[in-house]
Amino acid sequence: MHAELGRRLTELIRWIDPGPGASHLVSDVSGWWRDPAVLAGLGPALVDRFRETRPTVVVSPAVTGYLLGPLAATALGVGFVAAHKPGDGRLPAGALTWAQSPPDFRDRRVDLAVHDRHLGPGDRVLVVDDWVATGAQVRALYEICAARGAEAVGTSTIVAGCPPQVAAELRIRGLLTGADLTG
Repeated sequence: MHAELGRRLTELIRWIDPGPGASHLVSDVSGWWRDPAVLAGLGPALVDRFRETRPTVVVSPAVTGYLLGPLAATALGVGFVAAHKPGDGRLPAGALTWAQSPPDFRDRRVDLAVHDRHLGPGDRVLVVDDWVATGAQVRALYEICAARGAEAVGTSTIVAGCPPQVAAELRIRGLLTGADLTG
């Protein structure tokens, strides 16, 4: 089942040349969201390798995480908590726990926040995102979990493009690797 999903994911991604001065192609994953079979399969595929860790909640960062997180949470039968970024629109009212990522693949530091009332001691958190290139945002989300007394059980992603040692350290499991999409 997951092999077919992986095949469809690699077929549906497009690489776009952003134009003069660009140093690399940009991924367009919008085809993933348009395909109903991919959408139906993503939640179960993302959580299958983490079921034994018994997550109680899924946390995902804006923006595509807001699509994938609920799919994964539904497949697990648990709730979803959004991790907000200050530049992504209006922040929710109430107390938030913040963390800043180390530099990411663009050498930016990303601020992330989770609503305090939605994450706390006893929670077992599965982080879900579409693409992990460096693990920077994952580190920030794990920091938030620790600050709230929750335990991060791992990260599930569609594409694990980070180095293997980072994936091992942060317990990142991807449906695909970066090599799967360039090979």
